[in-house]
Amino acid sequence: MKPMYLLFLIALFISCKKVQPVDVSMKEDVLILASDSLQGRQTGTTYEVMAADYIADRFKNLGLVPKGTNGYFQEFSFKDKSDPHGNVDYVSKSEDSTITGTNVVGYLDNHAENIIVVGAHYDHLGMGIEGTLYRGENPEIHNGADDNASGVAAMLHLIKSLKGVNTNNNYLFIAFSGEEMGLLGSNYYVKNPTIDLKKVDYMLNMDMVGRLNNENAIAVHGVGTSPIFKQVLFANKGELHIAEHESGVGPSDHTSFYLMDIPVLHFFTGQHEDYHKPSDDADKLNYDGMDTITQFILSIITELNDDGKIAFRKTKNESQEVPAFKVTLGVVPDYLFDGKGMRIDGVSEDKPAQKAGMQKGDIVIKMGDNDIEDMMSYMKSLGKFEKGSITKVTIDRKGEILVLDVTF
Repeated sequence: MKPMYLLFLIALFISCKKVQPVDVSMKEDVLILASDSLQGRQTGTTYEVMAADYIADRFKNLGLVPKGTNGYFQEFSFKDKSDPHGNVDYVSKSEDSTITGTNVVGYLDNHAENIIVVGAHYDHLGMGIEGTLYRGENPEIHNGADDNASGVAAMLHLIKSLKGVNTNNNYLFIAFSGEEMGLLGSNYYVKNPTIDLKKVDYMLNMDMVGRLNNENAIAVHGVGTSPIFKQVLFANKGELHIAEHESGVGPSDHTSFYLMDIPVLHFFTGQHEDYHKPSDDADKLNYDGMDTITQFILSIITELNDDGKIAFRKTKNESQEVPAFKVTLGVVPDYLFDGKGMRIDGVSEDKPAQKAGMQKGDIVIKMGDNDIEDMMSYMKSLGKFEKGSITKVTIDRKGEILVLDVTF
């Protein structure tokens, strides 16, 4: 049974779309955004609009100035693309064959020269649009607690921490729509900005920050987009274990800003078995971990507060270096692992890895004649095999070296 305060908040929100100016916790924000009442926040639905209203009210109560094109809102309409890898067509107004998404934009004005952008997408998969990994017969609500109610809640919590401190920058906070359909909201924003993008110092993106594990491991993408980032990250990591990734290009909204020559960092606590499934619920999040991550991000902002506008640096697009491959092991890689090899975070039923006897936690260190140093070398190695290929895969299982026969 839900706590009475949650039922009260949800009832209050649905009835008048207002949240009283109280000290709302990250958990309360997640519980509302990831509730069944919002039906998975699919872009273009009335439920996404309800979520946008909730975030706008939170922005208002936290003292942010509206910075959309219509108060806190920046609407954009587009034609649903039949090719999921094609370019979206934005249109000037909503029509019968279009979908309308809504970015929510608020501004903390410290009358400074430069601006820091903090973003998190709030849309999700509704009842299971393209991208769902759910294979049940009947549609179910995809509440998206980690993806990405967690990032929105962390962003809202960060606003409170930035009021009256680190005033050498202004702050633009954006809850993006359309991320699950292809970074549509962030792409639209950088092409139709409500501030001068030339004044943006850097952009911080929080997408799936709700599952900090027992190793305190967090992936940070975009570390190479400014020469100063790596030093600042590791100077402020505390007990966190950082898996760093250089590239500014990735499957989240920071990419849109990187492509405008803006330094970016994306914070991510890793994929899990509930990713893009109806089971991604609020009770599975690590709220203490979310607070730790928010404080980590605040410490980065604090360290850079006196540095002026930081330098931008282009990075390699790591995804373009990976060859297309025709086979798969049938495992979920552990994207937070930064040791030698590729650690397995999950094994799919009736796939080559399971048939060969691989287990969660095994570290792949060699495939055939190819040494596996990291995720990139694993994917490059995978690209050398064909369907029907038979090879030996060497794994490290808790210090024991095993050689397994794998048939693709």
